[in-house]
Amino acid sequence: MSFIRIDNPAKFPEDLKGGVVAIGNFDGVHRGHQAVLQTAVKLAEVAGVSATVLTFEPHPRTVFVPDAPVPRLTPAPCKAELIEHLGFNCVVEHKFDKDFASTNAIDFVEMTLMEQLGASHVVTGYDFHFGKNREGSPQFLAANGERLGFATTIVQAFQDEGGQVVSSSRIRECLAQGQISEANGLLGYAFRHTGTVQKGKQIGRTLNYPTANLTMPAESTLKHGIYAVRAKLVDGSIHDGVASYGRRPTFDNGEALLETFIFDFEGDLYDQPLTIYLHGWIRGEEKFDSVEALVEQMDKDSADARAMLAALGPEQGLWPIVV
Repeated sequence: MSFIRIDNPAKFPEDLKGGVVAIGNFDGVHRGHQAVLQTAVKLAEVAGVSATVLTFEPHPRTVFVPDAPVPRLTPAPCKAELIEHLGFNCVVEHKFDKDFASTNAIDFVEMTLMEQLGASHVVTGYDFHFGKNREGSPQFLAANGERLGFATTIVQAFQDEGGQVVSSSRIRECLAQGQISEANGLLGYAFRHTGTVQKGKQIGRTLNYPTANLTMPAESTLKHGIYAVRAKLVDGSIHDGVASYGRRPTFDNGEALLETFIFDFEGDLYDQPLTIYLHGWIRGEEKFDSVEALVEQMDKDSADARAMLAALGPEQGLWPIVV
């Protein structure tokens, strides 16, 4: 069966019921989340049943504090793609709004998990809470699972090699500091952004550095600067490149854009989807006294990016490592 995404547990296919369900927000699908998700997949494989992720859209914090939306690490399509790679059959992207937030925890367990998803085993992280006033906890799940007939596995906090808990907030802070290698190490894959290529002022063409331009979300925490990147085109091909994220202070100091120069590529990418994978930090954004000085620096940036990317395998970092 091919992987499916649905936005309502009431639409859950009958032939997937009786399976293992992993529950959580999973923004970032980072190594801590992967500990939960891969536990669920392995349990499903052993039992010979389906593996499903139940997550929530939009991010709950965005609903409760709309004036300060969460800087998403993985918007829903990206999150679903990563979940599929980890071996799941389905992701249920349950609508999260204030009405749903007022649902009693026991109603969520009995209606969503049992009646709609038919879960035989539920897997969640140690800190997952749900239901009105966050009354539902992993322990609440386990107790009601015994009563209702599903097993519960609670996965403890995942720590990195330095003994620190991996979290989405840590990764956002790394991105804000331009620490892309550290962020990728916590994610377990390369941070990426997908968007539709838009036409800019085409300044890069006049400098022999034509770029594919993407808009980042306004709430993005990514530090302005120059990055070694790989680009995935609509045809699935992967190309090395160098990208600038910022406001072009040498020219117009305008809207922040992610502008990628793809090495050794010629073609029209306007209005096409493009995914940029960030692999290395090169330098911060600067204002140059002349166009000539800027181009000289861009030449150096390109050489640095080529060297960084040459040290990687062709597929390294594109996907989480499945263990």
